[in-house]
Amino acid sequence: MTRFPLEQFRDISTPFYYYDIDLLQSTIDAVVRASSRRRDFVVHYAVKANSNPRLLRLIANAGLGVDCVSGGEIRTALEAGFNADSVMFAGVGKTDEEIMLALEKGVGMFNVESEAELDVIISIARESGNVAPVALRVNPNIDAHTHHFITTGVEDNKFGIDFELLDPIVEKCLKNNDCIDLQGLHFHIGSQITIMRPYSLLVERINDILKHFEGKDVAFRSINVGGGLGIDYEHPDEHPMPDFEAYFDVFDRGVPCINGRKIHFELGRSIVGQCGSLITRCLYVKQGIKKKFAIVDAGFNDLIRPALYQAFHPIQNLTHRDCQNGTYEVVGPICESTDCFGENVTLPEVRRGDILAIRSAGAYGESMASCYNSRRLPGACMSNELT
Repeated sequence: MTRFPLEQFRDISTPFYYYDIDLLQSTIDAVVRASSRRRDFVVHYAVKANSNPRLLRLIANAGLGVDCVSGGEIRTALEAGFNADSVMFAGVGKTDEEIMLALEKGVGMFNVESEAELDVIISIARESGNVAPVALRVNPNIDAHTHHFITTGVEDNKFGIDFELLDPIVEKCLKNNDCIDLQGLHFHIGSQITIMRPYSLLVERINDILKHFEGKDVAFRSINVGGGLGIDYEHPDEHPMPDFEAYFDVFDRGVPCINGRKIHFELGRSIVGQCGSLITRCLYVKQGIKKKFAIVDAGFNDLIRPALYQAFHPIQNLTHRDCQNGTYEVVGPICESTDCFGENVTLPEVRRGDILAIRSAGAYGESMASCYNSRRLPGACMSNELT
């Protein structure tokens, strides 16, 4: 359970992100423990979930690899101590400069999302005298039944290569083996997946594809199954981390690790999601005709998920916990109607100056923050920095 040092919070300018480092370390330990029991499993942290350098250094020190989706993330990861050969470089729109950077740094893998991208990598690698290690991202056409904004593995998504188009692209890789090292296949079916059934379907699709290429005498040394493992936003203290054992077991039982084949994972939210909370102060309590508003100093520039995805985050009143409960719409100061963190939120009576915690905000919170309305970016505070 995350404990909030309220007295120390009173002296910190809000809004800011507070990270429970003990919980993060326990989560990392659970990931390492569960994955290391399976031979040939390699876990990469997805930087897009949270790129705070202090968190990245902790994750890098645990020996995890890293999943990056931009040249900026590659630089950030390397500065935090990740090894270049542990970098999986994904993304549908890699620029020429980013491709060149990845080749110069010696990243472990390019996750290639289209034939057009492959052609550019071939050209740049050949011209620069490099060999690009490649995994082809396959669109498995599996609906993970999450919010439609965060599905990534169905036919109408922009991500990946449809299976029907895969054969000639594999052949092109093999024909250009002077500058392309085709190592494997890459998959990703979505985010915030909380049941194992979609992953079981993914395993079936992977095995069908492997069998298809075995018939063509094409073997893959690497299978990247993506990530997307969700967290419990409803009950963060009761379930501070997902069931990593069950997650890895699906792939341990389903995907054959033969001839030294490695199974790669890209976990982001499930590692950092629960350790972070957005801390904010109440500016005003406004009584409307039908609603009571708790207007706080955090806005959707600080945490955009509720506005962008209609995402739920639990909210706690840290200042008053034993007062009579009221029902509030918790909103921010941004000049947009969508600047709302929660409707019909039951909280102990909220008063001006009360400190609230918006929970389960460690993933896609600080990393998606902006300066909209010319507001400053939120700060960050680690639990081990407070005494």
